[in-house]
Amino acid sequence: MDVGVVLQCDPPATRTVELAKQAEAAGFSHVWTFDSHVLWQEPFVIYSKILADTERVIVGPMVTNPGTRDWTVTASLFATLNEMYGNRTVCGIGRGDSAVRVLGSRPTTLAELRECVQVVRELGNGRQVRLRDRDLRFAWAPDSRLEVWVAAYGPKALALTGEVGDGYILQLADPDIAAWMIKAVRDAAEKAGRDPAAIKFCVAAPAYVGDDSDESRAHQREQTRWFGGMVGNHIADIVERYGSDSAVPTALTDYIKGRKGYDYAEHGRAGNPHTDFVPDAIVDRFCVLGPVEEHLRRLNELRELGVDQFAVYLQHDAKESTLRAYGEQIIPALS
Repeated sequence: MDVGVVLQCDPPATRTVELAKQAEAAGFSHVWTFDSHVLWQEPFVIYSKILADTERVIVGPMVTNPGTRDWTVTASLFATLNEMYGNRTVCGIGRGDSAVRVLGSRPTTLAELRECVQVVRELGNGRQVRLRDRDLRFAWAPDSRLEVWVAAYGPKALALTGEVGDGYILQLADPDIAAWMIKAVRDAAEKAGRDPAAIKFCVAAPAYVGDDSDESRAHQREQTRWFGGMVGNHIADIVERYGSDSAVPTALTDYIKGRKGYDYAEHGRAGNPHTDFVPDAIVDRFCVLGPVEEHLRRLNELRELGVDQFAVYLQHDAKESTLRAYGEQIIPALS
C-alpha cells in the first residue's frame, strides 16, 4: 500500500514545500493539496517548486473541480508540469465544494464532471479531444501521461467513477463504508465493460499518531473533528438529492442531522466551531488516531479491501511527529 500526504496551501508556501520534502524523505509516495484558491494559495504554482525540490513524489490536487478553471487550462497545467518534471502528477477531481461555494456558486453537475474528466485526461495524455465543436490537442505534449481520480460519495457519482475514473478517492477511513463505496465503483466499472481491477483506490483521512490515554485521545479528536464537518457538506448534498433513505450507509446520513450550517472561512481547520455536531464516534470512524499499532491495524484492514493508497490529511498540531512515525514505523511495516 502506498501512503500519501494531503497538505493545505497556507502561506508561507515555503512551509508547504518543506513538508512535502519531509514526506518524500519519510517514504510517502504522493503529495496532495487542497485546491481552493480563495481560502488558500494557488496549488499549481506550489507544485512546480515541490517537484523541483524532490525526486520521486507524485503531486496533485485533492481535489480540483470543473468550475474554477477552464478545463483546457487545467489539462495544460498538468501537461506542463509533466514535461518539466517527468510525468509526476495526478489529477484528483470532484464536483466542487469550498472552491466554488466561497464564490457563491454550487458544485457542478455530474454530466459536467464526466465531460471534464474525459477532456482533462485526453489532453493530459497527449491525445486529441472534441470540445465545443473543435478538435483540440496539445501538440507540444505528446509524452505527457496523466491519471484522473474521481472523488465521490453518492450513488450516481460512484457509478460515474466506475465508468470513467482511473482511480477513486474516498475521503474517510471507515472500513465498512469503504467496502460499500468500493463495491459500488467496481460494480459500475464491470457494468460499463471496464476491468474493475484497473481502478486505483485511495482512502484519505486525517491521521494523528499519539498515545492512547483519555486526555490524548480527546485532544486528537478535537484536532481532527473538522473532517467530519467537511465530509458532512457532501453528505448534506446527497440527503438533499436522494433523501435520508437512500442506499448511502446510514452511518453517513444519520450524523449530519445535527448540522446547522457551515462557515467556509474555517474550512479544513482544527478547532472549526461549526463542526461541534460531529460526535466522537464519527471522528474515530472517519479518522485514524492513536498509537502506531492502531494505524497499522486500520490500514491493513483497508488494504484487505483493495485500497491502494492511504492519504494522510495533515491538518493538526502534530504534523512533524506524525510524518516521522509514519516514515520510521508505519510505511516500512506496510511495504
